[in-house]
Amino acid sequence: MTSVTYLLGVLAVIVLVGVSIALHELGHLIPAKRFDVKCTKYMIGFGPTIWSRTRGETEYGIKAIPLGGYVKMIGMIPPRPGDNPALLRASTTGRMSIVEQARAEAVDEVQPGDEDKVFYKLSVPKKVVVMLGGPFMNLVLAVVLLTALVSGIGVPTLVPIVSTVAQCVPSTAPTVTKPEPACVVGDAVPPAVVAGLRAGDRIVAVDGQPVTLWSEVTTKIRAAAGRSLSLTVERAGEQLTLTAPIVGIARTAYTPEGKPKTTADGALVTDTVGYLGATASRDYVAQPVSRVPELLGSMLGTVVTALGTFPAKLVGVAQSLVGGGDRDPEGPVSVVGIGRAGGEIASGQLGGDGPKGVIYQFLWLVFGLNLMLFFFNLLPVLPLDGGQVVGALWEGIKRTGARLLGRPDPGYVDVAKGLPIAYAVSTVLIAMTLMLVVADLVKPISLG
Repeated sequence: MTSVTYLLGVLAVIVLVGVSIALHELGHLIPAKRFDVKCTKYMIGFGPTIWSRTRGETEYGIKAIPLGGYVKMIGMIPPRPGDNPALLRASTTGRMSIVEQARAEAVDEVQPGDEDKVFYKLSVPKKVVVMLGGPFMNLVLAVVLLTALVSGIGVPTLVPIVSTVAQCVPSTAPTVTKPEPACVVGDAVPPAVVAGLRAGDRIVAVDGQPVTLWSEVTTKIRAAAGRSLSLTVERAGEQLTLTAPIVGIARTAYTPEGKPKTTADGALVTDTVGYLGATASRDYVAQPVSRVPELLGSMLGTVVTALGTFPAKLVGVAQSLVGGGDRDPEGPVSVVGIGRAGGEIASGQLGGDGPKGVIYQFLWLVFGLNLMLFFFNLLPVLPLDGGQVVGALWEGIKRTGARLLGRPDPGYVDVAKGLPIAYAVSTVLIAMTLMLVVADLVKPISLG
């Protein structure tokens, strides 16, 4: 059964990634058609075509390799300045540069009657709208998913319902390898046992003060070393008052960022805090929609930071393949790694809290993917959407400057000149993708 659910998880991720790509390309297609640009192809994936249907002037299809998609708009590359596009065809023979070859092929796409349905004749604002439509759809999908996660399913939160009760009060100090010391023979009985606390008890008040989150309980416990606390708990529909003699114990100290504090020689820094000897349960607590912008802003910052460290992490992947070291569990993965994550989620290898936890983790995975796609496609380099936006804006700047200075219209920006860069970037992206695929096959990262 586990292998079946694992496979279903992989397939579910492939479908969700496909939906994300489809919506991205739809973000280009809809405004392009709205502005009367002829779109000949709308494809999800690359490589051999698995399925396609032609509706009107557009062929819609799915290809074999789910690593992206594209919308084919005629006239993406303008004719060479001074040329008459009506008199040009791509039937020129002889050796041609990649720029001229691409230009000739672009001209050949324009059939009689299509002269005013080319992309390059759009106004600058319309070009920007078409090219930003794809990333915008990823951002919209990310916001929708985050809203469903935060206000629908809820945020994973530790609630004051006792999950387990400890067997002892550890007497050994934490170490770097064992930040939470284990029980040994002779350790004291924990206060939770002394008080009679049981798994399933809901703590509703500490010393008479109501609590709704486990963090409120732990704050009071950590500050109560050496004295007793009164715990009001709900058990089987009744309220009970238990007395817990809180003891002091050495616990790892943490930075505000949540990382363990260490000394200059690498030893853990500890604090003496109160100890109860009980762990909390986790539940999904729905938050108001007003929290979505705050969480979205935090995640946007996280993704920007991740993109900034991406080159270094990519080098780390290469070093792990060549040198034999372990991969960074927070490093980049390919679609193979994303599929593996889906399998681990579906088969329960990542823990979770039943079906709700599985759905939450799937949606969170796709949410993060769409945020990354949003930012990645905005990078100002061809062939990415951001590169096309830069070209359109440069065209607008040149034309505005010429108009203000009383000079002739400089015409369309010749994006064909950027094709060598686009081909170089595409080669790098393909090489990067292949390396990550190989790494995910021979040295996979397990999220569990």
